[in-house]
Amino acid sequence: MRKNLFLKIAILLLIIGFGLHNPAMAAGSPSVDIKKAEVSVDQAIDFASKGDLSEAEKAYDQFNKTWRQIEDGIKANSATAYRDIESNMGKVVYAFTLKKQDQVLQALQDLKAVNEKVASGGYPKEPGFKKEDITLDDFILLLQETKKEVSEQNQTGALASIKQASGSWLSVEGVVVAQSASVYSDSERDLVTIQAMLAANPPNFNEANQTIDNMVKYLTPLANKSEYTYWDAAMILIREGLEALLVVIALMSFVKKSGETKGKGWIWTGVLAGLGVSVILALVVKFVISSGAFGNNNALIAGWTGVFAAVMLLYMSYWLHSQSNIADWNRYIREKSQTALTTGKLVSLGVLAFLAVFREGTETVLFYIGMASQIKLQSLFIGFLIGAAILGILAYLMVFVGLKLPLRPFFMVSSVIVFYLCIKFTGMGIHSLQLAGFIPTTNAQSIPSIEFFALYPSWESTIPQVILVLGAVIIILSKKMKSKKLIAANNN
Repeated sequence: MRKNLFLKIAILLLIIGFGLHNPAMAAGSPSVDIKKAEVSVDQAIDFASKGDLSEAEKAYDQFNKTWRQIEDGIKANSATAYRDIESNMGKVVYAFTLKKQDQVLQALQDLKAVNEKVASGGYPKEPGFKKEDITLDDFILLLQETKKEVSEQNQTGALASIKQASGSWLSVEGVVVAQSASVYSDSERDLVTIQAMLAANPPNFNEANQTIDNMVKYLTPLANKSEYTYWDAAMILIREGLEALLVVIALMSFVKKSGETKGKGWIWTGVLAGLGVSVILALVVKFVISSGAFGNNNALIAGWTGVFAAVMLLYMSYWLHSQSNIADWNRYIREKSQTALTTGKLVSLGVLAFLAVFREGTETVLFYIGMASQIKLQSLFIGFLIGAAILGILAYLMVFVGLKLPLRPFFMVSSVIVFYLCIKFTGMGIHSLQLAGFIPTTNAQSIPSIEFFALYPSWESTIPQVILVLGAVIIILSKKMKSKKLIAANNN
């Protein structure tokens, strides 16, 4: 039994290890990395010298994509080199907005000179460069520094400042979420929005300035709190654990309804693996890397985990809906002989449980570690127990109610819950990738911000959610039409 458990955990970790592989972590030495990236700069210079600014910009965009994959290695090796490259990249972007050949060419050549200096080892190594954890007061100061750059309409400096703030967000988000879930959600939304405003062509300095002012206004009262209560600790676990709980309960209810005993083992393996990896990663981040240095990588992990989970939830929702017809379910049972699920489906149950728990688990542990210095140990422990008890009661009620439902309502309700989680994980995943700077952001004031659905005012995160809803509506309508035609045919 124990051997099988270890085997399941090993399979899950291998799958997740390949799925969450980060190209930046596979990068070589800074000099080798920058030499490879510089090929795109050379191409951009060649096109710009011929007057083809459109192709030059495409070549530079390729450098920018490569830079996002290798920048952590450069940053760890030399903070000065990192800042110089970022500064010159800002000048290139600005030159392209002016569409003047001589300025574009000069900016690209300056960037090339900095890259060559990095490649030749011309910058001093600064192995001590590491963003330490910062307080909420420090974070607000970063926002005010960004505001200063925005006021001077310095696009390069403003972008660098807001990226620094985004990278440091992980150090302070626990302080924010412990006091206000809505402020936490607004902060993550506004960090992405400000970056998009400043990266726009031309930059939207006025609205960026207003958004920063708004962030400072709603974050400042939270910075004054110096001690937390047991209820603050309980609410963190309840808020962060609820989505993961809904996924796990939906899976558990399904396997129990189908009579499949092996499925429970895979689900529990996924849950335990998710909890274990979350605790290990959080401890490494807090005591080895530091929250500040891990900021963007955390957003990338949360983003890709959310996207992968959303894809699996979409499939599961469709499958549950398709089994809501009793005849279809009985046929499925007969085909699988004694309700035995396929190995692939069993593994997918475990992987989905892992993704759901891991996505919320790492930040939850980090939140508690961040609170530890500002709350009595007894209050922290009591708060954790209260949160766990409330989640346990909710889990029991959901399982109890779910199993009491007749077959058709059970599958219908389960498919709706899972589809809701699919929509929410899609929005959260894409938003996290935007926070990390991996996906661009196109702000849309016409799109409301709705935390319940993880709906954010950006086209990149909203369009996939709309497509999911439209696709679900089309599938439901087409099934109803087929059903009506079948009934009509039988009556005739």
